[in-house]
Formats: sequence, C-alpha cells, structure tokens
Amino acid sequence: MTDHTPRLDHVVLWVRDPVATARFYAEAVGLEAVRLEEFTAGEVPFPSVRVNAETLLDLMPLTFTDRMTMLPGSVESAGHPVNHVCLSLPRDDFDALLTRLREHSVPVSDPSYDSFGARGHATRSFYFRDPDGNVLEARHYD
Repeated sequence: MTDHTPRLDHVVLWVRDPVATARFYAEAVGLEAVRLEEFTAGEVPFPSVRVNAETLLDLMPLTFTDRMTMLPGSVESAGHPVNHVCLSLPRDDFDALLTRLREHSVPVSDPSYDSFGARGHATRSFYFRDPDGNVLEARHYD
C-alpha cells in the first residue's frame, strides 16, 4: 500500500562552495552527505545532505542562478535566502548537535523555550548559521 501523506521532500539552499557546505553539515551538524563524490567528479549538478529517510537539503551552487527557468520570474528570485530551516531532533541528538557546533566554533543563539512548531510547543530550540549564512533552527519536543 502506498502512503499518500504529504511530506517535505527537500529544501534547496543556495551555497557558494557546495563541497565545504556539505562537509559543514556532515561534520558540525551530523547530517549524511549525499552525492558529494559524484558532484566533485562533475557527474551531478549539486550535492545534498540527508535530514532523514524522506528529506534532503540540496546544496545548490550560486553559479546556477541563471538556470532557474522553471517558472516566469524564477531567475529574479534565485539566490534569495529563506528565513530559516528547522531541524527537529530527539533530545540526545539535540544536545549532541549543540556540542558539535560548539566544538566547530559555530556561534549559536541563546536557547528558546516553548516555541511553537509543527508538533506543538518545543521544549528547547536554538539558531545557527551554515557557512553560507543560511539560518537553521534546531529543536526538540520531548
């Protein structure tokens, strides 16, 4: 049986250096790099990092902005950042992420408590930036 529940498949982030950004997400954030070797070999246009079994962050090179022709006006919107992307983690993974980011000298915001999200009110959350300035939020609900 096929599950037809809507899900978030991927978010595309504009990045200056996809290889460095993929390494940041792998080493500091703890997400698995996908298609990185294929990208460095010139076989695919961009690498990704896996958030979970169903969701990716695609790391699109800024040099591709002129290829955004899927809809009228897409070229003009290409390269504009989103406000932030939020990663929901179990408590232990949340704490481990905070530790890794600090070990990599990544600045993080003060914690927030009881902020609203897709699963209700999160116990704790904080924000940080990737090497390209994209803002991410990490949170846990338990």
